[in-house]
This record gives sequence, structure tokens and C-alpha cells, in this order.
Amino acid sequence: MIRAYHVTKRYGDVHALKDVTLKLGKGEFCYVTGPSGAGKTTMLKMLYGSVQPTEGKLLVGGVDVSRLSRRRLPYLRRNIGIVFQDFKLIPTRTVGENVGLALEVLGSSREIIDRRVNAVLNIVGLPGRGSEYPPTLSGGEQQRVAVARAIVNDPSILLADEPTGNLDGAMAIEVMEILRAINLRGTTVMVATHDTGLMNRFPFRKLRFEAGRLVES
Repeated sequence: MIRAYHVTKRYGDVHALKDVTLKLGKGEFCYVTGPSGAGKTTMLKMLYGSVQPTEGKLLVGGVDVSRLSRRRLPYLRRNIGIVFQDFKLIPTRTVGENVGLALEVLGSSREIIDRRVNAVLNIVGLPGRGSEYPPTLSGGEQQRVAVARAIVNDPSILLADEPTGNLDGAMAIEVMEILRAINLRGTTVMVATHDTGLMNRFPFRKLRFEAGRLVES
């Protein structure tokens, strides 16, 4: 599903990633971990095409992201769901509108959008909440909406960058349980985190980075 061969990313003289080689199979759940500045976020950004490698080759679902043109980038992202630490919800649009935005962009019919939105809100434990607005929800509920938005298009890969960083312990566990349930449905899940408590509670493969290098897989 994901293959990296000697991937390096430089910003001027600074190495964000150094000679990273890894393989992640379909349906795997893994953590991308390490201290701040280790390269976790850069690795995830490469996977959804926000940045490109300076050197090396990166394949995502068979697509060579390292040589992908900007024009073809939307086609890659149709198969990738992304969850951010700060939710990135549109406060003036309802929960249902936020979740259905990706399908709206793709030109899906209103019937399909409504059906998929209701289905994923059920998956994340927010049935019947589509008419509410993000500012009225708790932090944990807003992150659930963000997860629902990321999976509404049924992606094969889900990337989550510090998805529990702004949540308390109980809410963080709830979000992790949702991500695990999504993984059990066949989605490949990568979670960037430095929360050792969550990694111990939900033990999965770890990709540990230090100073841009993959030191543990």
C-alpha cells in the first residue's frame, strides 16, 4: 500500500527526512512517532502530496507521489483521508455540510451525499447530529466530525496527524477506538503521535523517527 525507497526531504540545508525506506501493507495500523521535529508531519505530508521528496521514491497505492504533477494530485487524495490535530472544520457550515464537503466537490448527488454522511456519522457515534454547528460541539465531538469527513469518501488510507493532541484522556481513547474500528473495516491507518500512553493502550507497529531518520520499524 505504501512504499518508500531512500526518501530524503531537505528544506535548504535542513534535512526534515533522511534516507527513509519503509513498507506498509494494506489494512495495517501503525504509529509514526518520535520527538518534535523528528519528521513525523513531513512524512504524512508527503503521503498526501503536500510536499514532494527531494530524493528517493515514494509509492502510495501504486502511485509514484515523488513524480506526481499538481494536476493529478486530486485523484490521489480521493483515496486518502486526512485528520488534523486542530480539526479544521468550517464553523459556519453544519456538521453534515462539513462531512459531505468532499463528496460535494466530486459532484455527487444530494441523495448519495446524505446517505454517506448519515452512515459515517453513525460510525463515529454522532447519529442525527448533522444539523448542528461545530462551535456547539465538544472537542472530542469535533474530532469525530473530522474523522467522519476523512472517511466519507471511503478512502483506502487514513492519515491522522496528532488526532488526540487537543483532547483529554477519555476523549483521546474514544477517538483511537474509532480509528481502530475504521482500520478493522480494511482501511490502512497511520497515526502520528508522541503519546506513549495511547500507544501502550493500543499496541500497533511503530515507525519511530529521530532527526529525520527512521530508527525503528
